[in-house]
Amino acid sequence: MGISVGDIAHDVRPLSWSRTVAREMVHRDSVAEVLLTDVRRAPDGGFEAAASWPRSHPTFPRDGADLHSPLVIVETLRQLGIYIPLRYFDVPPAMHLVITDLFFEIDFRAEPRALSGATGVLCQVRVDDIRRAAADGSITGMRLHVSFSACGIAARGVTASGPATRAIPPHGMAHGMPFARAGGGARFLNDAQYESVRVGRMRPAPPTGMNARTRPDVRDLGVTGAHDVVVALEGPAVLVDPADPRHPFFFDHPTDHVPGIMLLEAARQAVAVYSGGTLLRPARGRLKAARFVEHSPPARIMCAIHHDTCVFRFLQDGEQKAFGALCYR
Repeated sequence: MGISVGDIAHDVRPLSWSRTVAREMVHRDSVAEVLLTDVRRAPDGGFEAAASWPRSHPTFPRDGADLHSPLVIVETLRQLGIYIPLRYFDVPPAMHLVITDLFFEIDFRAEPRALSGATGVLCQVRVDDIRRAAADGSITGMRLHVSFSACGIAARGVTASGPATRAIPPHGMAHGMPFARAGGGARFLNDAQYESVRVGRMRPAPPTGMNARTRPDVRDLGVTGAHDVVVALEGPAVLVDPADPRHPFFFDHPTDHVPGIMLLEAARQAVAVYSGGTLLRPARGRLKAARFVEHSPPARIMCAIHHDTCVFRFLQDGEQKAFGALCYR
């Protein structure tokens, strides 16, 4: 496999932050949810991508006064994990792309501030552990490793003469030091393969959000509003139960299972509940999806907190469906 001469010529041009990539290439229904603006081959054999992180994005609440949510890092990784296989590895659009695991870590010392407009981000991507089907050599899985750097002049606050000026990253502008890393694995399944692992378990519709369960106080969760709450309380148990089943980020398009990124946010909110609102913004995190988490019955989130680290797991139908850890500074 490879790319055509036209693709090579296309990839020598500078990265652009001017407009988003096609929403179909990142499995988003809404253009507003697309973060990638450009992707190209890199001289070292990897890839470089441009991303735009809007400060005003309604589905990425900033837990600090001027910081992006860690979710934006994970969502950028997810979009890269779809775009690159489709664009550069001939993975058919009809394939089901399934996340097996992911991680992220943030260097708070280098992290860019969320200014009045968008934060231009350069993503340097390495692909490895490419797996192929024995029969025809088609791609069945891979791993991505991404380093995130802020582009342009990172204005950080207000000067004596007024608000600091935000620079839009022009073509070819050098990026700053990396402020975050993320990575994960993905499998690519055709319809028959996907149906075989989902048979008897597919429950297409998310819950209605209309129930008598108690919701945690949004002030203890580090979210913008009540519609961003994805957990509920049932006695001492914390359950995966999104308050808004039409949430523009978590349910941008129909799913027959709970999306992995919502599991990560549910785990973060569960830690906030168990810590009494003291642990809100993780610096590092890992998630392993052993099995699909179904929309119903609601999965229970178990947490064990030790100092600034929390180990979590999702239990449903008597099985451990997913597990991981979040670390806080």
